[in-house]
Amino acid sequence: MPSQADIIRDSIVEFSRLQDWMLSAREHNDMDTYNMMHKRYIELKVILAASSVNITELDKIKE
Repeated sequence: MPSQADIIRDSIVEFSRLQDWMLSAREHNDMDTYNMMHKRYIELKVILAASSVNITELDKIKE
């Protein structure tokens, strides 16, 4: 079973990668893809906030 530290680390990595993909989709005006990824973006923000991670510096989307 993964530790809380492993879950937080994995969530941070996924959050960062997902934001890069979202920004690329928005740049290429692919809003369908952007909107599909947005749900996971929100889920990861909740997971990180519940884990007391300050995502202010990590959040590139700022929604």
